[in-house]
Amino acid sequence: PDTPVEAMLKYADQIDVALIMTVYPGKGGQSFIEHCMSKVRAIRAAYPNLDIEVDGGVKPQTIDMAAEAGANLIVSGSGVYKAKDMAENISIMQRSVEKFGNGKIDDELTPIRSDNE
Repeated sequence: PDTPVEAMLKYADQIDVALIMTVYPGKGGQSFIEHCMSKVRAIRAAYPNLDIEVDGGVKPQTIDMAAEAGANLIVSGSGVYKAKDMAENISIMQRSVEKFGNGKIDDELTPIRSDNE
């Protein structure tokens, strides 16, 4: 989270995926660091076709912020494994990335699933 986006941007034409950490590495269950979304927006503006992944604190309550900022790939540990309904959380996050990160319309989104299905 502390690395300036400019440190990555100078290499962006040489990478396939930009990973933005939205927590400090090393311990699961940390809170999503919102100010990291400015990095995602900066990368998306400069490289509209680059895959941008966010990792850390991503769960149904934070996914829209990440996807709307331009993230189209996510890593979610606690947001899945500590969920009451893992399938539901996965599908909620998938739908957000499909809609905001990949530009799908509501009719094209993956249906909401449940562990009970």
